Amino acid sequence: MKSASPQEGPSHPKSTDGLNQHGGKKLRPRHVTMIALGGIIGASLFVGSGNVIRSVGPAAIISYLVGGLLVFLAMRMLGEMAAARPAIGSFMEYARVGLGDWAAYLVGWLYWYFWVGVLAYEAVLGGETLNAWFSFLPSWAWSLLLLVLFVGTNLISVRTFGEVEFWLASIKVLAIIVFLGAGVLFALGWWPNSSFSIPNLWEHGGFAPNGYGVAFTGVALVIFSYFGTEIAVMASAESEDPAKGIRQATSTVIWRILLFFVGAVMVIVTIVPWNELPEPTNVANAPFTYVFTLFGMPGAAIVMQLVIFTAVISVLNSGLYSASRMFSSLAEQGYAPKLIAKRAKNGVPVMALIASTSGGVIATIVNFASPDSGIFQFIMNSAGLVALFVYVFIALTQMRMRMKMTPEEVAGLKLKMWLHPWLNILLIVSIIAILGVMLSSEDGRTQVWTSLVATGALVLFWPLVRRNLAKKRAEKAAAEMAETPAA
Repeated sequence: MKSASPQEGPSHPKSTDGLNQHGGKKLRPRHVTMIALGGIIGASLFVGSGNVIRSVGPAAIISYLVGGLLVFLAMRMLGEMAAARPAIGSFMEYARVGLGDWAAYLVGWLYWYFWVGVLAYEAVLGGETLNAWFSFLPSWAWSLLLLVLFVGTNLISVRTFGEVEFWLASIKVLAIIVFLGAGVLFALGWWPNSSFSIPNLWEHGGFAPNGYGVAFTGVALVIFSYFGTEIAVMASAESEDPAKGIRQATSTVIWRILLFFVGAVMVIVTIVPWNELPEPTNVANAPFTYVFTLFGMPGAAIVMQLVIFTAVISVLNSGLYSASRMFSSLAEQGYAPKLIAKRAKNGVPVMALIASTSGGVIATIVNFASPDSGIFQFIMNSAGLVALFVYVFIALTQMRMRMKMTPEEVAGLKLKMWLHPWLNILLIVSIIAILGVMLSSEDGRTQVWTSLVATGALVLFWPLVRRNLAKKRAEKAAAEMAETPAA
């Protein structure tokens, strides 16, 4: 199959035509900006950061910084491709153009599978939270109600999705800003009943009490916290000015990472000695809740419960958007049943949205009906490496697409990756190193092997998909020849 030039428009018009006909329903700049700002803030930061800090010490700052820089490199590479040819489904379409159908098939299905697992996880977590507040309904009923609610917001229009995500992300961003502002004052001793606590960075066994090697091992734990940044690029493709939105989303990701993740972790390890931080078994003793309590803020646990619940349903909302767009793109390219590509008049991929939700519903029901079966755990673990796979595909694809470009096309790029291809190689080598680190622990090995099983299952189906693609393309070529009048 002849690949399109990186400067050409997407080769599957269906992915954008429906949206172009409904420009009034596209995402506005403020939607894209807030999706970019709050898209990666979730329970992994509010709660999970505590486990990283307890394992690594103050050097967790290094773990989050290195992990963030790797994600930034991947986003810059994705940004170069997306700015040149905005496409919904983004890196799957670029993988097809740069590496071929096999790469698009694998990365697209793996990404969709990941988000189906996330939908189930967030629905379960949200249902359990609501059941704790309002016990008149069981957890599974609350979970299904949440899925129905956010399917509804996604079905109305992409603008409705953007509006809901704007306000949910705004709450998360506001919580982080308050946390950072009060935290800096507290660490400097300028907050009521506080004292100068910056020496906590080195006084309790040193900055890296368990060694700097452990700090780099921590990168394997934190890099998954950043997965979701690519949603901003996908959303930008459905905005009023795709190219501008993509440039802004990819250019600002580094300071978002530094501010929200690295900044928040720095505040925590500065205020609280790393070895005195409670184990984050629930929201009440999560690091953010613990620090807010130190600030003397009344009802800190309740406030953080609300903020973390907001983060959960925000990820649920974004997950439905991401999964449906990727599934629709898979169908449009022939990697999934054609029915899945069907869109409503407002441009929303209805069948892809329903099918993606069905996967989440099944996983959710399995978890509640048979919690000891291990099926739910397998789904969650087997999706664990998708982030790393996606980053490798992005690096390889951008290298390949740049190789196909003429010097004039390279010079005309509005967003360009630096030090090509050396930073691509650095990213790939770093991810291989992270895999090595994961294989050194029992939990990490479980994620690696279950992810390989899921990938292997996709590989088994590829010959069938490839034959189907070849048949459809041959039929299309024959139809076009039949329609062409004889000279």
